[in-house]
Amino acid sequence: MIEVYCTLLPFVAVLAIASNILIIQGHLFSWPLLGVQLVSAIGLVSSNGPVLARAVSQDHPGYAPYKVDCPNPRPTVRNSTSVSPEEASWLENRRNNTVWAIRDFLSRANISGFDTDAYIDKVADNATALPNIGIACSGGGWRALMNAAGGMAAFDNTTTNSTSPGHVGGLLQAATYLAGLSGGSWLVGSLYVPQITSVQNLYRMDPEAEASLWQFDNSIVKGPATLSILQYYEQIMDEVQSKESAGFNTTITDLWGRGLSFQMLNATDGGPNYTFTSLLENSQFNSAQIPMPIIVAIERTPNQLLILANSSIYEFTPWEIGTFDHPITAFAPLRYAGSNFVDGSIPQSEACVSGFDNMGFVMGTSSSLFNQAYLQINDTDVPQRVKDFVSGKLEQTGDQNSDISAWVNPFYQYHGEVNMNANSTILSLVDGGEDLQNIPLHPLLQPARQVDVIFAIDSSADTAFPGPNWPNGTSLVATYERSLHQTDHRAPFPAVPDQNTFVNLGLNSRPTFFGCDADNLTKPSPLIVYIPNSPYTYDSNISTFQLETSDAQRNSIIQNGYNVATRGNGTLDSEWPACVGCAMLARSFWKTNTEVPPTCQACLARYCWNGTMDSKSAPPYEPTHAITINCSREGVQIKLLPVLASFFAFLIFQM
Repeated sequence: MIEVYCTLLPFVAVLAIASNILIIQGHLFSWPLLGVQLVSAIGLVSSNGPVLARAVSQDHPGYAPYKVDCPNPRPTVRNSTSVSPEEASWLENRRNNTVWAIRDFLSRANISGFDTDAYIDKVADNATALPNIGIACSGGGWRALMNAAGGMAAFDNTTTNSTSPGHVGGLLQAATYLAGLSGGSWLVGSLYVPQITSVQNLYRMDPEAEASLWQFDNSIVKGPATLSILQYYEQIMDEVQSKESAGFNTTITDLWGRGLSFQMLNATDGGPNYTFTSLLENSQFNSAQIPMPIIVAIERTPNQLLILANSSIYEFTPWEIGTFDHPITAFAPLRYAGSNFVDGSIPQSEACVSGFDNMGFVMGTSSSLFNQAYLQINDTDVPQRVKDFVSGKLEQTGDQNSDISAWVNPFYQYHGEVNMNANSTILSLVDGGEDLQNIPLHPLLQPARQVDVIFAIDSSADTAFPGPNWPNGTSLVATYERSLHQTDHRAPFPAVPDQNTFVNLGLNSRPTFFGCDADNLTKPSPLIVYIPNSPYTYDSNISTFQLETSDAQRNSIIQNGYNVATRGNGTLDSEWPACVGCAMLARSFWKTNTEVPPTCQACLARYCWNGTMDSKSAPPYEPTHAITINCSREGVQIKLLPVLASFFAFLIFQM
């Protein structure tokens, strides 16, 4: 346990703020924070961060999908275990663009005795040896969004102080893929649509501004402060009804997605015409300057009420909707997802349809478990006709199907001999975590993507009273078990222990690496860097279904997520940035037969799960803060002089 002394916080805050404007001999210097990111002092990010080019076009005004001219050649379903030609082309550029970011991160990681620049120069032109990095953000409602947001802020080199000693800024810039599921998909959506932005810009918005996002103190059931509850629901009703009038099925997920959009995408009108494929119009994404976003959902076959371990996992990318899982193993162009595909193509008699991939609807599909939040509408003051509309949506599908998202089935009559859903015009997708695989690892495990390391942020609510809503490794266990038993859905995954071992060995309270010994794996798989939500500085285990969060609590959870990702900015382990760098390089070392540097050997010994099991029933889980605040006078006296001395030494050295 690390103690931070609270009487020093105002003093440190003054130093930190002053450091942001301190210019000595024409240079701008940044004073790193001590141990913990102090959001209340200077925030995770600068409120003056860059606002980048918009990712959406205004080619249609509303939520309803619309007919367009079909391209030549007409859209078809792609049956393949490879990535799409578009992703392959983008990937080539992205891998080249990550070289500088990987080199920059490793230059600051301080892997002692190892020339990282020389090594990256050696493998820069070798796509197999150059580290290929993925980041996965789990589900878990607003808890997951905020905890993962802290992790993203820590990984982002544009975040204030994130490249200071002890921090891990730049990992996001070095990544190729960013996957989100359920609450994690909300973060991905917010970062990419309607504009490429950052956690620093989203969370530091002026709460009084009309367009301010992430105002979670306004429940999604009640809507944004800028609209009356009646205006909010009338707008949502009008938009959903416009989709119905255009001839498309709607469910409660449509309402849910529209509500999410007001919090995550556009506070004034919810961005009814924001689509996932509109990202393809963004120059930054097209030139592969940012990671590729992936959102995950699960197929629920007709008349199936339970999600089974062999349920097909679907993914949404800016290009496609589809699954790597057998028997379908197929993808359709997302831009034309509302079109009537028959046996893999759109008949000549049918028009093409665009606009079905509304970004809120995609996020709502991945998080459809939350649909029933709208049952709380009965406790609001909206007119009865609004309540009847929402209730009607629930009645249409029935209580047992309230989590369904209805997509036009692009795989209608496709491979009917094996496709259980081939005779349905509706593709029913549900929350991506309903099969217990609450971390979206599946897309990143596919051999076609050749990912070397996955940084997996787990915000799951696995534990119960007295310490509820903390992860215990259940998601990793589910993914591992699926890799063993489902021959038609097999994606390579390293061994992990059972949930009791996770808790008994403390693997759910600190980062742990899985799959460190590549020679010991049956099939090559990525190294998994497991980063579980844990109370470093704040009890971030709010309920998955907590619909309202004050700005203060939001900020504290984001701050805690930042501290988890940085191990308290290196306070708990000063070599953590080096260990992150070693994780990035581990598979590359193996592929190139490079001797692992001593620093990396020490990191792997410290963080790799070594196969030890402790499967006895775990005691009640009651984690305490890894970093505590001590307000004693003695503590202040002990800590004050070193802080003053180091600060003045810094000034003298720079002069």
